[in-house]
Amino acid sequence: MSRPRVRLPERAKVGEIIEVKTLISHVMEMGQRREGDKAIPRFIINTFTATYAGAEVFKAELQPGISANPYIAFFMKVPGPGEFEFTWIDDNDARVVEKQKLNVA
Repeated sequence: MSRPRVRLPERAKVGEIIEVKTLISHVMEMGQRREGDKAIPRFIINTFTATYAGAEVFKAELQPGISANPYIAFFMKVPGPGEFEFTWIDDNDARVVEKQKLNVA
């Protein structure tokens, strides 16, 4: 997996609802295609989690129907200052972790 892209607002206020956008490059092979008479094994990102200030704010269990390079966006209400930690886990237990601080005014 490559380094993910995360987009947060430049600034947020306590109590404001913000949109968080993420994108990561991954083949997301669903395991149903074949090359000749050989099956291509399933290889997807199966779990995405987002924590903020140590508390889980979003979690997704991904399935083979998700397209390559999954884009995940969600909304959350800002509880106060903190840092996001985003984690993507694939079928081989490879993990990509990205941390970004949210500027809270």
